[in-house]
Amino acid sequence: MRDLPGLYRRSVLSSALAVVILAAPMAARAQAPSEPAPPPASTESTQQPAQARPPNAQGPAPIPQQAKPSVKAGSKADVEAIGNRDVGKGLNFYSLEREMALGKSLAQEVERSAKLIDDPVVSEYINRVGQNLVRNSDARVPFTIKVIDSDAVNAFALPGGFFYVNSGLILRAESEAELSGVMAHEIAHVAARHSTKRETRGQLTQLATIPLIILGPGGWAGYGIYQGLNFAIPLSFLKFSRNDEKEADYLGLEYMYKTGYDPNAFVTFFEKVQAEEKRRPGTVPTVFNSHPPTPDRILGVQKAIAEILPARDQYIVTSSEFDTVKARLQRLETRNKLQEQKSDRPTLRTRTERQPTTQGQGQPPTGGNEPAEDPDRPKLERRSDDPSQQ
Repeated sequence: MRDLPGLYRRSVLSSALAVVILAAPMAARAQAPSEPAPPPASTESTQQPAQARPPNAQGPAPIPQQAKPSVKAGSKADVEAIGNRDVGKGLNFYSLEREMALGKSLAQEVERSAKLIDDPVVSEYINRVGQNLVRNSDARVPFTIKVIDSDAVNAFALPGGFFYVNSGLILRAESEAELSGVMAHEIAHVAARHSTKRETRGQLTQLATIPLIILGPGGWAGYGIYQGLNFAIPLSFLKFSRNDEKEADYLGLEYMYKTGYDPNAFVTFFEKVQAEEKRRPGTVPTVFNSHPPTPDRILGVQKAIAEILPARDQYIVTSSEFDTVKARLQRLETRNKLQEQKSDRPTLRTRTERQPTTQGQGQPPTGGNEPAEDPDRPKLERRSDDPSQQ
């Protein structure tokens, strides 16, 4: 901003400061996180906590954890302080209310083009797992969680807590803990307010090219509204910097741990996705190129497990309900594909048989099986040569 004229610079700084001051009181919590609680059991199945895997179990061995990690109380490393940490702090031109309004408008754009899974069993289960993670997070907005009918192994959360899980992710996960790890990662993006902070940085970099008329009497608030009116699901709200991804890994790991899930599942699932992407390029959507974990991010998560998460005797690994929902979703996907295939084929329809009509009151129909006359069909009548009948 040193290159801007002095009067313009002072005007912009004063406007920005005013917005920050006004937005501070609006940052009250929309939702107070609760104490950790295991996901509620349904009538069909119960959660099955599993102790540390035995040495002969398949897959990599769990990462050793400390009984009492040496972390600063109240810091981002203190999982006991989750819900009382301001992880979303930083320069942000969006109040929580504006962020939720923005997310709602973006969600409407998503749902205009995406096909949602409306099965009540699948939707309720995914929503319940997600809401339990939200309660054990630093999020300060309520969440709306829905399932998209898509083979892509992915999930994404929009600003303000509008969260979508692809059916492909559910089908690819092998346990509820793996699913919760991905969901916790996306919840962390919302809790840290990555989207709107990134948009704020983008507005600052464009400051030199903004005409004064755009700012107008509304200052930065008016500019933000102007920009918001032109959003049409920009990819900037779905793509994050490498640092944002690392922070979401870190926070998401804490959230799933706080909820009671095995944190090692966070690592194993992303390792499988990464291996699949190497084996079959294109498995992960190209728009999320920054999303798949790189080796250094995986190492960062492993380090966090060993250094900040206190050891527990048992973790939630999966549940019979997860298996039931996954099998149900697989049947739904198969049925939908068969219906789509049938809709593409030409069909032959048989001629509809019409009930015979009577010739007169109380008289049986003539012709036996002759079809009835269609009242809407044009009729042809023979012209009579007798003038008296015309």
